[in-house]
Amino acid sequence: MKALRIHGGRIDLAATHYPRAPQPWLDLSTGINPCAWQAEPFPPLDLHRLPSPTAIGDLEAAAATMFGTSADRVVALPGSELGLRSLDVLGLPSPVRFVTPSYGTHAEAITRATPIARDAIDAISEGTLLLANPNNPDGDIDSPDRLLRIVRRGVWLVVDEAFADAVPARNLIPCLASEDPAIVFRSFGKFFGLAGVRLGFMIAPATQAAAMRRRLGSWPISALAVAYGTAAYRDVAWIAKARRSIVERADRLDMLLARHGLRGSGACPLFRLVQCDDAAAVFERLAQSGILTRPFDTAPRWLRFGVPGDDAAFERLDRALSRG
Repeated sequence: MKALRIHGGRIDLAATHYPRAPQPWLDLSTGINPCAWQAEPFPPLDLHRLPSPTAIGDLEAAAATMFGTSADRVVALPGSELGLRSLDVLGLPSPVRFVTPSYGTHAEAITRATPIARDAIDAISEGTLLLANPNNPDGDIDSPDRLLRIVRRGVWLVVDEAFADAVPARNLIPCLASEDPAIVFRSFGKFFGLAGVRLGFMIAPATQAAAMRRRLGSWPISALAVAYGTAAYRDVAWIAKARRSIVERADRLDMLLARHGLRGSGACPLFRLVQCDDAAAVFERLAQSGILTRPFDTAPRWLRFGVPGDDAAFERLDRALSRG
């Protein structure tokens, strides 16, 4: 089914296509942390009023602390996807290149952008370069030093760090000076497991941050996103525990896959990419067992597995793979 090879998380379509699959579905197709942040007590939420500039500023300050930068450089967005699709308004210089293979939106984000292989980016000396770090879907991670060398040559670097909260030591943001020609996008939903909140951030120099704020207007995000985001970014104990848990579960997934003759690759602990000749057959077998993974139109040997959230999910995946 083509729609399942374009984007993850489409459980409704999978359930329609595989009506005899056992319920509930186990969604391993997204790379979103299945162990979501939870608040006790519930964050205060007032849906009768528009979010105040002060409240949005508090959210951006809380996020900035986690990112390792100053709050004036952080712009709250209704999801990092919208930020990527708004790059044309920032006046970034040509030529524009995007690294491939990577997240599909990158090819559409900036008008007249052309693809470039990741191993060729060190030769770029002008224009704009868009890439993901960690990369999606293969989980490859470039060091901040490599990316900084590109920035220091005067290239405008746009980095999609949607999965970066799980690998803080490899993040670019703390390494950037305020005047560096670099823009970084962060996603709230991936690491905190709350994609439905629709919250993301752009970290950018003052001129580009101001342009994005003008684009978004006075109330860029919902009161729910403000309340959840502020409380979650301030929960330093949960953040530290989640980072450890994600890595431990990624190691466990590697061992599970290996037992079934599958090799998980990538350095992003939120997902693993498997390359094998029978990827389509493995996807089909798992889907018939009510487990959704992520196949790819452009790479028929690829199958991505999000990291399961608990013992029951690991055991279910193990049983389904054993039926091959």
